[in-house]
Amino acid sequence: MTEEVIENVLNNQLLRFTTAGSVDDGKSTLIGRLLYDSKSIFEDQLASIENSSKKKGHDHIDLAMFTDGLREEREQGITIDVAYRYFTTPKRKFIIADTPGHIQYTRNMVTGASTANAAIILVDARHGVSEQTRRHSFIASLLQISHVIVCINKMDLVDYSEEVYTKIITAYEELSSKLVVKDIQFIPISALKGDNVVSRSDNMPWYQGRPLLNTLEVLHISSDINKIDARFPVQTVIRPQREGFLDYRGYAGRIASGILRKGDEVTVLPSGFTSRIKSIDTMTGEIPQAYAPMSVTITIEDDIDISRGDMIVRTHNLPEVKQEFDVMLCWLNSKSSVPRAKYTIMHANNEQKAIIKEVVYKIDINTMGRNSGDTVFKMNDIGRVTLRTTKPLMLDTYRQNRVTGSIILVDEGTNETVAAGMVV
Repeated sequence: MTEEVIENVLNNQLLRFTTAGSVDDGKSTLIGRLLYDSKSIFEDQLASIENSSKKKGHDHIDLAMFTDGLREEREQGITIDVAYRYFTTPKRKFIIADTPGHIQYTRNMVTGASTANAAIILVDARHGVSEQTRRHSFIASLLQISHVIVCINKMDLVDYSEEVYTKIITAYEELSSKLVVKDIQFIPISALKGDNVVSRSDNMPWYQGRPLLNTLEVLHISSDINKIDARFPVQTVIRPQREGFLDYRGYAGRIASGILRKGDEVTVLPSGFTSRIKSIDTMTGEIPQAYAPMSVTITIEDDIDISRGDMIVRTHNLPEVKQEFDVMLCWLNSKSSVPRAKYTIMHANNEQKAIIKEVVYKIDINTMGRNSGDTVFKMNDIGRVTLRTTKPLMLDTYRQNRVTGSIILVDEGTNETVAAGMVV
């Protein structure tokens, strides 16, 4: 398989995107419009929503109901939990994470955006860039989402004014100058009316760009995957113990980044022993090479003790092996952090014990300033901390690798996930 073939496969793969914005900016309505206009809704579901819309006194279909699955969400007309929806067009498959707009549900936005290739940030054309716009843009930058599409919604309520659209772009560009985002695009839309969502709008002839769906279909994401640093966290050891495979010992897992080929010299971490790849096996048979994010089983030429949590990497391209390191931490739990309390840390397929050794600073989302005086994390707080683990972890920075550069902390007593972190 050539590099060009790999590029084409990656570029046409599943696209995950998240929506974000203030309350009532129209996130759920936008997704409903995408599903409705792209014919991705089952007839019985459509009939159910039509009946619910009539009961609420609407003379039109309430598109937001396609994603607002909780009873409280439908009653209040807001999103509380992260709602996942799936749809397909002839050009691409999509997974949407519709995240809540309220400040108290910021942690849900972090959850929904953690695996996203792109973020759609909605801005109400009447109100412009808001506090939540800043908050969600900062989180998108923090999570290294490469593509941000700023949809200026409700253009029908400002008479499709190009001047309003241009002012919001200027304000957002001032904000984005403080962030780290590779690609930012702007689209004027009306989710309720359907302008520039699936089809080009006749109401805004001054906008010459693509509509939203077409933008998502052609979004180039293959370059977002790290194809240089080969990282293979071992999930389990395969020992069939049956005829024809009596001596077979394979190491199964999902390639986090890079490309691995049969015959490559590799190092097993944390032991440091080296060997060569003997074979790369899949459900359909042996293949000469594999790349992220494929799930494969690897065998090596030498008999080395390898178990779950170990990592197979290229010998001349090693991650850092550390017990003490800094992360940007997003606190997800209602219970505040406790200084030097023990947590279970989950990293790739590795599980260790860890403590928060030091709180370096917390971030004020509104001003993006740093506060080094506050050392207790409460729900939705974001800041930089130093962690120390009982055994070394194989780490890359989150910017370099979203799999080997991310961790979660779990409360030992309740087994609740209390925080998510990105290695810096």
